[in-house]
Amino acid sequence: MYDLIIIGSGPAGYVAAIRAGQTGLKTAIIEKDVIGGMCLNWGCIPSKSIMESVKLYQRISKDASRFGIDGIDKKEISFNWNKAIKRSEGIVKKLTGGVEFLLKKNGVDIIKASARIVSANSVLADNRLLETKNIIIATGSSSTKIENQAEGLVVEPKMLFTEREIPSNIVVAGKSPVAVELAQAFNMMGKNVTLVADGPSIMPKADGYIRDFMLNKIKKERIKVLFDQELSDTTGKWSDGVLSIGGEQVPCDLIVNARDRKGNLIDSDIPIETQDGYIKTDGNFETSVKGIFAIGDVNGICMYAHVGSAQGLHVVNSIKGIDQSFDLEKLPMNMYTIPEAAQIGITEEKAKEAGYDYKISEFPLSANGKAQAEGNSEGFIRIISENKYGEVLGVQIVAPNATDMINEASAYMQLESTVYDIARTIHTHPTVSEVFMEAGFEAVDKAIHK
Repeated sequence: MYDLIIIGSGPAGYVAAIRAGQTGLKTAIIEKDVIGGMCLNWGCIPSKSIMESVKLYQRISKDASRFGIDGIDKKEISFNWNKAIKRSEGIVKKLTGGVEFLLKKNGVDIIKASARIVSANSVLADNRLLETKNIIIATGSSSTKIENQAEGLVVEPKMLFTEREIPSNIVVAGKSPVAVELAQAFNMMGKNVTLVADGPSIMPKADGYIRDFMLNKIKKERIKVLFDQELSDTTGKWSDGVLSIGGEQVPCDLIVNARDRKGNLIDSDIPIETQDGYIKTDGNFETSVKGIFAIGDVNGICMYAHVGSAQGLHVVNSIKGIDQSFDLEKLPMNMYTIPEAAQIGITEEKAKEAGYDYKISEFPLSANGKAQAEGNSEGFIRIISENKYGEVLGVQIVAPNATDMINEASAYMQLESTVYDIARTIHTHPTVSEVFMEAGFEAVDKAIHK
């Protein structure tokens, strides 16, 4: 008899399992594929590895001379996708091996099998029936399929980061930050890229200011963007290297499917309520069946690995009798575009809707000495604060390391800090993170270097 069985070993499932083991719960994790799930094996880690390779390629081929480095023949420089993939595979192997070690170290039984829920207290792992007090479903999500295109034309995210030939004309289907990230990566490799967004905007959950910035950015990069277009029998047909869509004839040798994702629903002999393709949960991530929880992508609340991990910790704490709240607005949202973008708290649109008396304080990276020295001065920080007490309501950052910098904003929001606290927080010089202090000064009086 287990205290907890977790189905799925991505960042939601394996973090929950490790924490459960640490707290003394007899725990098993069932994985039908490989430890680490989509994030470690085919998503977050491989994609960020490739992005770093692409950024280094750009740095050498375009910026070396500007930084005083001579002797580089640009004609001899090219991007080798397969070598970059081999590097990413090495990183993935180290991380997945590390996760498996940590699971075993904390007494978690790893079961390689397909899982089926038989009852609220039993799971079938292949032909083995396991009894348990609690179940966590952490089966992740998958992109909605692009049907009826030529064989081999569409590549799914799970198969993208493998050794292959990358053709000249790439269509990226999707509107999420991941879609924008992939479009930029292929563009920086020197490919002709078209982004086909199945909606009226890109990055729909981002603050409008970030959306507008990134749309202008990718247009300057000559990435063609088609809005409100969905690849299907009626709106996207391919023939002889050309995709006909939205009245346009788009050169296309490969379609990368980065469309919105739906939950990987699990086989179950008992009904578990779903909604819009995800497992429906309450505020503690419990499903319609008592004792069965759903965390990470499969519940559709937020498609970010760190949020899934946080949900896993929350559920384990709940099983151990620790009562706590889960405030999604205090968890950061990362977008690995170029430059990176990140936000936390409420957007300006939400501040208006909620009727806040608010102020926006902005500071540009172009006025930051370290950003200028690094040659990466494109971007900004914006702080949304309410006027009465100066409490920080939200932060948005566009910067080369925005996804790291946002964690400082996360600490401020967890402590319910004000702009006065930010202004009083002395930052070392020269650093890019000084923009926080400058934006704090801008909120309470005036920025020093603006």
